Amino acid sequence: MRLISYWWFPIISGLMWLATLLGLLLHWILDTDRVHYSSMGDTQTIAYISDVGAAELKPLFVVGCCITTLFLDLSFGTDRWLRHKGRLVPNTSRGEKVLSGLTIFFAIIGTVGLTFLSGFDTAHYPTLHDIFLLLFIAGYLLSAIFICWEYQRLGIKNRDHRILRISFWIKLVFVIIELLLAIAFAVSNFRKMYNVAAILEWVIAFIFSFYVFSFYIDLYPAAKTSRGMGFKTAGMNTSPSPRQMEERGFGAEPAYAGNPRYTEDSQRPLNGPRAPAPTHF
Repeated sequence: MRLISYWWFPIISGLMWLATLLGLLLHWILDTDRVHYSSMGDTQTIAYISDVGAAELKPLFVVGCCITTLFLDLSFGTDRWLRHKGRLVPNTSRGEKVLSGLTIFFAIIGTVGLTFLSGFDTAHYPTLHDIFLLLFIAGYLLSAIFICWEYQRLGIKNRDHRILRISFWIKLVFVIIELLLAIAFAVSNFRKMYNVAAILEWVIAFIFSFYVFSFYIDLYPAAKTSRGMGFKTAGMNTSPSPRQMEERGFGAEPAYAGNPRYTEDSQRPLNGPRAPAPTHF
């Protein structure tokens, strides 16, 4: 297997997002001793991510958001390309391809939202910041919904592929939890319960990292279909297909590959006549 492969994309994206969040949170708690930023409300004591990101660590916030979205979008695009090439379970119907396209489209909207909200910070551009925050949350939530729908259709046609079911359930749980938290976040903001809303925002952001990491499950099988792992028996090439290797997982060889008991003699019918013994002269 290659040292660097497609499954690194979601790993890099998720680690970058976690590092950005932890850097902002720990800086606010440890370095500033929970300073009250100018962008915070009068009674607000817990800073939003954007409050910390609008201050001295804004470069970290901008770079972290850009790298996170870059490698996450690469994960979406790579998943589509590998399915098109047959190195992952392919989309075989027009509906599945449409769902895949909608997944990427709304992921791009989420990318625009996250990238621009980091630049248009809440301290100097509060209205634009809120608009891009909405695009970020709505874009990636809708993207997650469509990819769940796509994987559900793929799983129905390929019930023997456990990887599809595992990924589907992980993403479905993410959609349900994040949707409920997003509603609670919006209600808290509307009622000016800023401390509650700030806590919910941090929780939503950290849970998002696990959604990013879930694409590792989707892309890792392609590492086993990048090179031939088949074998030859009796002069016949019996290499397993990419879909077979994906389900095996993680690329295990067939049980009878290299089995010394698998001989030409074992291919004769069980009740058939034995081959005549050789005659020596």
